[in-house]
Amino acid sequence: MGSQRNLAIDRFRGSLVILMVIGDYLSGVAFVPDYFKHAPDVGFTIADTVAPAFVFVIGLNYGTSFARRRTSGLGAAYRYFGLRYLAIIGIGAIIAAGANAVGQPTDWGVLQAIGVAGLITLLVIRFPTWARFLVGALLLAAYQWLLDAFMLDTVLGSVHGGLFGSLSWAALLILSTAVADVWRRGQLRYLICIALLIGAAALSVVFVPVSKNRVSLSFILITLALSAVVFLAIEALSRIAPRRAGLLCWWGENALLLYVLHLVVLGIFVSPPISWWYVAAPVWLATLQLVVILAMLSMVAWWMHLRRSRNHVKLD
Repeated sequence: MGSQRNLAIDRFRGSLVILMVIGDYLSGVAFVPDYFKHAPDVGFTIADTVAPAFVFVIGLNYGTSFARRRTSGLGAAYRYFGLRYLAIIGIGAIIAAGANAVGQPTDWGVLQAIGVAGLITLLVIRFPTWARFLVGALLLAAYQWLLDAFMLDTVLGSVHGGLFGSLSWAALLILSTAVADVWRRGQLRYLICIALLIGAAALSVVFVPVSKNRVSLSFILITLALSAVVFLAIEALSRIAPRRAGLLCWWGENALLLYVLHLVVLGIFVSPPISWWYVAAPVWLATLQLVVILAMLSMVAWWMHLRRSRNHVKLD
């Protein structure tokens, strides 16, 4: 059973969670340059690429996972995915409430955006590939029109675009499931798809500002194309060790748990109201804290991997 996992997907997912941990820690440290932090509105930084890439990875497995669950009955598959994404929304709401309680106000988080996007995608996951491309594109275009018409202030007043911004995240997820279908049909088709995505992204920048905070059409297309390219590279590198799980796979196998756990661990490190400890920390101290955080979470990831492996051996 363990051999059935696609290690390239696990490695991509694991690297993204690690980058989320690093980015969340560095976001509050004063000496870190702005290009390693999220752009305040219009603009594009390295940090802005991670969340949409994570949504792309969800899309890589969404269709196949649904098809696998469908073997137990169509109703059971819909029920499983519905409850799964409702649970993600709930976890995100709990995290947001915790952030508000410790003086870091937020009304919406990345998990809520993913949860709503997952529920919307569930409505169309059985559509053929071309139809999901069309639905995703139309949803993205409609979102951008509404955003420009009268929703901009509402979106900018929330984190990750708020509830309305989840429509754009849903468009990204729907498009990602369609791209995943193309990827599974062969590398040549996937390369053509990537070329078309790059062309669409380049054209969109001419007409629409790039902004993660707005979850703009250009932002979605750029990050979709970039994610597809990066995954192509990771898949190629994964052929070197196609069956050997490592650190990135350990993280990728338990992405949601580690993401939630890192918020708890991060809170322990950043909560003390001492400026030199976190916000004004020197390079050596910030590096040391980050290494400790990553080491702690890596130990948890390794332990969870061992548990998973032992369970697979018992089942086999």
